[in-house]
Amino acid sequence: MRIATKRCAGRSALDRLQMSGALRALFPRAPAPQAILVNTAGGLTGGDRIAIAASAGAGSRLVLTTQSAERIYRAAHGCARVRTQLRVAAGASLDWLPQETILFDGSALDRALRVDLAPDARFLMVEPVVFGRAAMGERVLRADVRDRIEVRRGGRPLWLDAIRLEGAVAARLDRPALAQGGAAMAALLYVAPDAAARLGPVRALLPATGGASLLAPDVLALRLVAADGFGLRAHLVPVLEGLCRDGLPRSWRL
Repeated sequence: MRIATKRCAGRSALDRLQMSGALRALFPRAPAPQAILVNTAGGLTGGDRIAIAASAGAGSRLVLTTQSAERIYRAAHGCARVRTQLRVAAGASLDWLPQETILFDGSALDRALRVDLAPDARFLMVEPVVFGRAAMGERVLRADVRDRIEVRRGGRPLWLDAIRLEGAVAARLDRPALAQGGAAMAALLYVAPDAAARLGPVRALLPATGGASLLAPDVLALRLVAADGFGLRAHLVPVLEGLCRDGLPRSWRL
C-alpha cells in the first residue's frame, strides 16, 4: 500500500493512493486526511507479507490508524513479515496510530518500521503489542517476535529500538527485569516543539510500570507495560488523547 498527502489550496489533501492484496484504506471525514487501514484477510500468519509506504508532503498532515487490532496467528512455517516506511517532509505532520498487535501462541512475526523526518517535521507514533487475550483465557507460551523501529531526522538517527523474543516467551515476560508478568506493552514517540511541556502531564497519566522522558527538547519517548490489553488501553488512551492534535481516531473507540 502507498499513501501520500500534499498541501493544496491551503489544506491537506490526498495526493496518491495505491492498494493491493488484502490491505485496504478507508477515509472517514476528519480535519486532516485520515486513513484507516483494514486487513481484509482478518490476520497474519507464517508466509504472509505486508508493505506500507506513507508520506506527508511539505506542509501537509496525515493520520494513519487501523480499523481494529491486528492478529498474528500460529505459524505452521515461516513468519509474518511487515514492513512500514514513513516519510514526513518539511513543515509536515504524520501520526502513526495502529491499534494493538495481538500475538497468539506459536506465532512468528518479523516487523520493521522506518521513519524519515525533515528537521522541522512533527511526528506521533504508538506501537502497542499484546501477548494473548487475557479475557479469552489465552496465554502465549511460545512465539518468535522480531520488532525494529528506526526513526531518523535530517538523515541522522533519532530513535533506534529493537525487540527480539523467541522460544519460551511467557517465561521471559515473567522476568522482573523484562515485564514482571505483564502481557501487554507499548512504545510511543512524540516529536513536536511542545514535547517538553507535555512531559509532566504524560507522566501523571502513567502507572508505576510506565515511564516517559525527553530524548531532546522536542522529542518525548514513552514505554508502558501492563498486565493485559485492557490495562494497557486504560493508561494509553488518555495519553494519546492529549497528544493527538485532532483527537484520537474514532476507530480506537469502536
